[in-house]
Amino acid sequence: MSHDRLPRRRTVRPTGRARIGSYLAAVVFAVPFLLPFYLLLRNSLMTQAELGALEWRWWPERISFTGFTDAFDNSTAPLGRALLNSALVAIVSAPVSTLLASMAGYAVARIRVVAARPVFLLVVATMMVPGAATFVPTFVVVGSLGGVNTLWGLIVPGLFNALAVLLFRGFYLRFPQEIEDAGRIDGLGHLGVYLRLALPNSAGLLAALGVLSFVEHWNSFLWPLVIGQDPALWTVQVAMSTNLTAQAINLPALFASAVVSVVPLALVFLAAQRWIVRGIMATGIKG
Repeated sequence: MSHDRLPRRRTVRPTGRARIGSYLAAVVFAVPFLLPFYLLLRNSLMTQAELGALEWRWWPERISFTGFTDAFDNSTAPLGRALLNSALVAIVSAPVSTLLASMAGYAVARIRVVAARPVFLLVVATMMVPGAATFVPTFVVVGSLGGVNTLWGLIVPGLFNALAVLLFRGFYLRFPQEIEDAGRIDGLGHLGVYLRLALPNSAGLLAALGVLSFVEHWNSFLWPLVIGQDPALWTVQVAMSTNLTAQAINLPALFASAVVSVVPLALVFLAAQRWIVRGIMATGIKG
């Protein structure tokens, strides 16, 4: 018997029962994650009386859009304006903060200077300081610079992310030195290597951290509440909180605002999920 030819491996394809079992398992595991969205939608389509009733209903007896109309017609906290403010803050902050973290991570990982390691240690040290300890000093600095009731006061303090710098540094430390050497042979400096070689190959990580940054800035509540004292600068989270007052609690409007605020996050996640998976699983090196 000749040993030159080895037997081919047979590809085992899942049977019909195995596929059905996989789909059923996926549905079972998806239900706990989809339950909060179901409750948000159900409650937003109910009336105040139905939400306050003791009897449980899986779905409203008659669908009511009063919560949505109340949310958008609220003159003291206009939801439409708040959505625009949140979108502006998140759309600007997510790419800028991620790009700054990428630049900082590449600098401390690849540019050989004496201060690179001390600077990186200082960046990591900022992660050990609680946010509550820096909140008041940050407000004092931004307020002294005239940032209260301004868009830049909402955006600029959130542009610096030490954790993202740490992740980008780890990624660029694993970036092949041969690729950089080839770029330097072509006459590229540090900036050219970063822009033309390192940055394009980190697209997956950029997208993953960018989506997380978008979600963080979209859901931010305390800083926009303090810095945006003018209702015209309120974000969607601050506008939603006006439905919970000491005088009255408009539950349908609160749940309707929550549904509206969740839609952009779901769309961003669905659009970028392929890149998020690449950022987690891929090595970041293009073939």
